[in-house]
Amino acid sequence: MKFGQAIKIAFKNILTNKLRSFLTMLGIIIGISAVIALVSLGQGASQSVSDDISGLGTTMVSVSLSGNSEEEVMTYDNIMEFEELSEVEAVSPTVSGSGTVTYGTTSSDSITVEGVIPSYETVEDTSVRNGRFILDIDQDNRNKVVLLGASVATELFGFTNPVDKEVKIDGTTFKVAGVLAEQGDELQGSVDDKVLIPFTTAQRFLGQTVVTSADVKMTSEETVDIGMAKIERTLYIEFGGDDSSYNVRNQSDIAEALTSVTDTMTMLLAGIAGISLIVGGIGIMNIMLVSVTERTREIGIRKAIGAKKKDILGQFLIEAIVLSGIGGILGVLIGVGSAEVLSVALEMEVAISWWAVGIAVSFSIFIGVVFGIFPANKAANLSPLEALRYQ
Repeated sequence: MKFGQAIKIAFKNILTNKLRSFLTMLGIIIGISAVIALVSLGQGASQSVSDDISGLGTTMVSVSLSGNSEEEVMTYDNIMEFEELSEVEAVSPTVSGSGTVTYGTTSSDSITVEGVIPSYETVEDTSVRNGRFILDIDQDNRNKVVLLGASVATELFGFTNPVDKEVKIDGTTFKVAGVLAEQGDELQGSVDDKVLIPFTTAQRFLGQTVVTSADVKMTSEETVDIGMAKIERTLYIEFGGDDSSYNVRNQSDIAEALTSVTDTMTMLLAGIAGISLIVGGIGIMNIMLVSVTERTREIGIRKAIGAKKKDILGQFLIEAIVLSGIGGILGVLIGVGSAEVLSVALEMEVAISWWAVGIAVSFSIFIGVVFGIFPANKAANLSPLEALRYQ
């Protein structure tokens, strides 16, 4: 029997029992669509993480001082000494807390309040939309001025310019020096939902006399590793060899860690979804066995008029492959569509992984071959005489 003829017979038998064929393919369809949708969302999440990290800059180094306390020696002046390193362009220590920001009868609760110095604008690549940034004079005199994030400014003032107006943070009056440019969502949090005040003012206002974190901007990507090594050596000495009291990371390390986590979760979810492909394969095998039983006399007649064992084997195997192949194609279409819908519904980026599509379709065909061999072999081994006698 020619291959083309076998394909035509396979499609004819599938179309003869449309509902049964569709239900048989359902496991394959669900499995393929779930794998593609989950992998696409996972790849989109990984890409989003990489983009966010790239947006933060590859020359940025984050210093966390978890062991710092009033008994420890890492003060503001100690941190600012990092600027003396030839590899460092600027240093921006911060202290942070939260509070309620009020203007008239309008208030915003649980707003992050960060104490920063003028170099924050350079290090964090932040700009001012209206007004001005924090100045050295604000830092020196502990001025009670505040910069509002774009979202906070809109919530409190609407479309009115808030510069030079007064707001209260937990009851303390601050003069609005400026409004930060809208930044959008960022991996490490957006300044849109924060308010910034001078570092020295924040130390007194928030009751934090020690520095717990700082961001360091290196002069170039080539100087990052050397600069990090010098900072770590200084911290090691200052904390008496207790390397658990501090942590120094660059954005590349963060990106690799987060990407690894998202990739692992994607593969795990895809593997769980792939189990339904096995279930779908069992369904194909089951329905092909039923088909062999229903077509026993047909098999007997074909063998009686000269059909060889390989013809019968090939015919039923092709039917199983066609079933799984159609299911795979439908699964791809549904999976791609589902990924797009989920990306909109969950406000997540999606990256259609065509290698995953290729692997999923190939696996669905492989499933058809594996689970189609047994019923095809059973049909091919039927005795012509017994098959013709079958009622």
